[in-house]
Amino acid sequence: MNKIIIIADSTCDLSLDLIKEYDIKIVPLHVSFKGDTTDYLDGVTITREEVYKKCDELGITPTTGARNVNELINDFKQYVDNGYDVIFTGIGSGLSSTYNNAMIARSEVSEEHIEVVDSQNLSTGIGLLVLKMAKFRDQGLNIHEIATKVRELVPHVSAKFCIDRLDYLHKGGRCSGMTKALAELFKIHPIAKVINNKLTVYRMPRGKYIKAVDEQINEFKKDFDNIDKDCVFITHSGHMDGEEKYIYEKLSEYIPLENLHITEAGCVISSHCGPKTIGILYILKK
Repeated sequence: MNKIIIIADSTCDLSLDLIKEYDIKIVPLHVSFKGDTTDYLDGVTITREEVYKKCDELGITPTTGARNVNELINDFKQYVDNGYDVIFTGIGSGLSSTYNNAMIARSEVSEEHIEVVDSQNLSTGIGLLVLKMAKFRDQGLNIHEIATKVRELVPHVSAKFCIDRLDYLHKGGRCSGMTKALAELFKIHPIAKVINNKLTVYRMPRGKYIKAVDEQINEFKKDFDNIDKDCVFITHSGHMDGEEKYIYEKLSEYIPLENLHITEAGCVISSHCGPKTIGILYILKK
């Protein structure tokens, strides 16, 4: 059996330590600003803080772009040509064209030696599946067996986030001015959840931001008996006021510390949700 390379796009938001530990190859998505001819690569030629700075200076949010077909062909071909099998996942097909582009690239390079899995998710919702891929690989499964097992897990990923401010969603055309104004007036901090391959606002708690954070923690507790304790992520977009540590302390009563990870969102995810967004992500057993 060929050696296996696992490739994920930069929206998986895994930490450098986890990427190194599990030998994951990361390929970047694109970030661009109107009036700026530079095509930035997520986490390679631009950082999250540089994105925020540009947003403040320009008064607009960036456009994010998929990994294109030619890039993915090169990503895959360099390994297949050297005797590897490749399994790839990235941001969900309902959120980006990256998956469809990867399927085209697979057909161009090798359907036998490449598997592409639609995560139907974002951020460490993808990261959870990537780590499962790595563990299945280390158990000796081939890419087709890994893909089958991971596809079965896709519907069981729970990914939700508290959003502190709606100006990024508004500037990006994902939130009306009226919704933004009402949220500010009534101190609403929406909780968004990935449902059916889309990011959807499903709760609108009023009050201080910590109330929305506590709602996530309470939902985690309700789900606890049904949670795969193998890995739980706390992922945030920076500029936090200690909420990531607060959640970590609460969840550490339930999850072994070696399985509980704090990670930071990259440029693409942060471009859409803005600073001070935080989520708890895990896989449900059923």
